[in-house]
Amino acid sequence: MDFFAITFSLFLLMDAIGNIPMYISLLHGIDEKKQLWIILREMSIALLAIILFYFLGDALLSFLHIQLHTIKIAGAIILFLIAVKMVFPSSSHDAEDLKKITDPFIVPLAIPLIAGPAVLAAVMFLSKQNHSAGKMIGAIFIAWSASLVILLSSSILSKKLGERGIVAIQRLMGLILVLISVEMFLEGFASFFRELSQK
Repeated sequence: MDFFAITFSLFLLMDAIGNIPMYISLLHGIDEKKQLWIILREMSIALLAIILFYFLGDALLSFLHIQLHTIKIAGAIILFLIAVKMVFPSSSHDAEDLKKITDPFIVPLAIPLIAGPAVLAAVMFLSKQNHSAGKMIGAIFIAWSASLVILLSSSILSKKLGERGIVAIQRLMGLILVLISVEMFLEGFASFFRELSQK
């Protein structure tokens, strides 16, 4: 994957636009300046978690004796499930319970809404590829920065786009993510069969 593809994939996985309704719901009633501070704090925690998983991912996989094709296939399945949920969102009562939180810390705004299992699995997978650390950190930071800007502008975007607009964009991104997950799945199986043929 090239730099743009990595960056765009990570941006889709962070799903900032899809998370706008949840952020608005959780931060409802909190002073606007404090909302901005909470978003910046939670996004910083998410960024730290993603970078840590990128650097520790290879060591963790080696310790667990997990092969590259396994990561590709497992990652593809995770991405596909996330994508299907984005395209066909289901109603949940979780948002009602989360409204009671006055200052959400780490969970759920940082983890799992931004640094979710799909993002962490993706960076662990990418840590096994021949990408330079500088390239990967750059891609992570750009995707994170774009997500941060969107979430900091969440109240404005929600007014401009409306609920239907946000849902439409979220579903479009989900469709793109389905294509990416299928490609990763096929690459995983191809890698698996190549390894079998060499034995």
